[in-house]
Amino acid sequence: MQTRLNPLAALLALSAIPAPAADIPTLDSIVVTATRAVPDPLIGARLLRLDDAVIAARRATTSDSASLLRDIPGVSLYGAGGVSSLPAIHGLADDRLRIKVDGMDLIAACPNHMNSPLSYIDPSALSNVKVYAGVSPVSAGGDSIGGSIIVESAPAEFAGPGQGKLLKGEAGTFYRSNGDARGANLAFTLASESLSLSYTGAYAKAGNYSAGDDFKTYTFSGRAGHTLDRDEVGSTAYESINQALKLAWRNDDHQFDFKYGRQHIPDENYPNQRMDMTDNVSDQFNLAYTGKQNWGALKARAYYEHTEHEMDFGDDKRYWYGPGAPPAGSGGNTALDGTPCTPISGTVAGVGCAAGMPMYTDGKNTGLSLGADFRLAADDLLRVGAEYQAYRLDDWWTPSGAGMWPNTFWNINDGQRDRYAVFAEWEARLTPEWTSLFGLRHETVKMDAGKVHGYNLATPPTAGAGGPGNQTRDAVAFNNADRSKTDHNWDLTWLARYMPDATRTFELGLAQKTRSPNLYERYSWSTWQMAALMNNFVGDGNGYFGNPDLQPEKAYTVSTSLAWHAADRSWEFKAAPYYTHVEDYIDAIQWDATTNTPRAVPLSNQFSVLRYANASARLYGIDLSGKMPLGSTRAGDFGLMGLLNYTHGKNRDTGDYLYNIMPLTARLTLTHKLGAWRNSIEGEFVSSKNKVSEVRNEMETAGYGLIHLRARYEQKGYSVDFGIENLFDRMYDLPLGGAYVGQGTTMTNPPLPNYPQWGTPVPGPGRSIYAGLNVKF
Repeated sequence: MQTRLNPLAALLALSAIPAPAADIPTLDSIVVTATRAVPDPLIGARLLRLDDAVIAARRATTSDSASLLRDIPGVSLYGAGGVSSLPAIHGLADDRLRIKVDGMDLIAACPNHMNSPLSYIDPSALSNVKVYAGVSPVSAGGDSIGGSIIVESAPAEFAGPGQGKLLKGEAGTFYRSNGDARGANLAFTLASESLSLSYTGAYAKAGNYSAGDDFKTYTFSGRAGHTLDRDEVGSTAYESINQALKLAWRNDDHQFDFKYGRQHIPDENYPNQRMDMTDNVSDQFNLAYTGKQNWGALKARAYYEHTEHEMDFGDDKRYWYGPGAPPAGSGGNTALDGTPCTPISGTVAGVGCAAGMPMYTDGKNTGLSLGADFRLAADDLLRVGAEYQAYRLDDWWTPSGAGMWPNTFWNINDGQRDRYAVFAEWEARLTPEWTSLFGLRHETVKMDAGKVHGYNLATPPTAGAGGPGNQTRDAVAFNNADRSKTDHNWDLTWLARYMPDATRTFELGLAQKTRSPNLYERYSWSTWQMAALMNNFVGDGNGYFGNPDLQPEKAYTVSTSLAWHAADRSWEFKAAPYYTHVEDYIDAIQWDATTNTPRAVPLSNQFSVLRYANASARLYGIDLSGKMPLGSTRAGDFGLMGLLNYTHGKNRDTGDYLYNIMPLTARLTLTHKLGAWRNSIEGEFVSSKNKVSEVRNEMETAGYGLIHLRARYEQKGYSVDFGIENLFDRMYDLPLGGAYVGQGTTMTNPPLPNYPQWGTPVPGPGRSIYAGLNVKF
């Protein structure tokens, strides 16, 4: 049954402040937090923040840091793994956004982008989030055409003057009933007035979650003896371990910070991908300097990240593949379950049995940045900077038998992507009412990749054809192509803020922004359906391969913000329309692997293979947000908050709609505050999604409405959170959740009955009761 969005309820949704806990009074503290020597730009058409109080009120509800952004106007989330969703701003997601974690530009080292940047920081470690939802300053942008997301862990803390030593810490735990999710976190700090040592650690684990009702008619998993209930969303389990050690030293106006972080995800499954993450280890080294000078401020950073990533079929997906009866085969693609068999040990491909499909990725990410602020006058600031990033990627699939034999398949060999950037921006207060910011940025992006070969050959071919799935033909074409690419990209932004009085604020932003393709968009090469299906970072169930001739995306954006508010911000209403035109938007076209040309008659209502291709695109929409007090009584203070987001995206060349555009969405929250209690009733309303991408055979979803209950009790030494999400256990599909391929035979697209065919979106979770406890010591 489709739920219609009530227009009146939508118009009442008027807020951007996501949690009532933001009004909790500041608690007494004897520690000194390092001040930021280099200030952020004062304006950016709609700079939105989440501080530690807001984040703390949401930590018990999720293990996915990106989901903490869900209440920010203009932000939506692509579904992925349990700790790895991908944020989108105004319909632009993933690499189209600039996402920085503690000053590092992290990159997903995976053909499915499983290890997304925000997955590398646990919600318990987050302290500050800044989102530029409209036009971002060039100092916070670069190599992106959408907004910017900047997240930071807690800054170093030092003992106060005369205090001697500081020793403090906190510990927390949580539980969520749906999926049996549980976890814990620990943090402590030991510091003097000039030296600070701190540790943070977090652990999270969950099983598959359940939808609000049955959403499928089958229970098979592709593995004999293992079935899933009809309301169980397969491949949504995960386990995550994050740890970080920080050392900081300061002397007067100078401070050095060093952070070593290590993440280990033993497993994280994906309901909208053919594969699952079977291991992910990332080591991060991050050194930063901030200092005040008599002319302004200086900052510098150097970081290195090494990620070792593994994928294969998780517990809910078929593991054994191969034609014929056991022990030589697994029963064939049409078998309900893959029967364990003996992997081929000879040299003949295409026969015998395959034991899974191991895939490995090794990514190395090195970055340097230097920036300075020069105070030109009392209210003028010149900000300049330079950045360098060197990224190296290898992506290879070792032989496992049957058609994946006898050699290693090189998906990307020695992928290289180097960025050289310089920028300058001038921030000025022109009059007491007018503030402006003008910025210019240039980036040189150099990309290359080595020669490749498929399972059928031991060395990269430069001549020949054929091979299973045309592996030889495709490898020859790729190896003989010009793979070395250099892009010269310009960004230009102009921002202005006008505040005629204490109750009105108006902003306008204009920008040209440019992004070069990522390594997978340019250098994945095989048209073979099985290989292409493994290259997909949008979760639509299709297969993709790259295009070395892609041009950089160039976006032209105008974004405005019109805000009316009380002088003390006790009530506020904001309207923020925007428009973006993108030249050479990287979309996709269906491909005929047999003729190696675009498909003459596109496939419909089924999965297909697509090639990345440039096109002209247009996106526009509006965000409404606000809050207002309802009154104060002996029972407490009551308030109303809400937001409404609308985005429209279209390919101007084909007339098709862009993929994964969030439909009209509204949130309305009734807040209650009494002493140490912060309570809320939230309504989440989403209209039907019927403007879908035909070339990708994107599935429509029905509208829905959900109710969430939340309560928080906070004292100086501890806090308790509890609540119920999806109170009425509603069944609904995630508009941006992608195609459900979370169980069964996922390596290929065989006929029924053994594979969850096209037409099933990933459903959202049913009712979940959660509780969290955090203790400070």
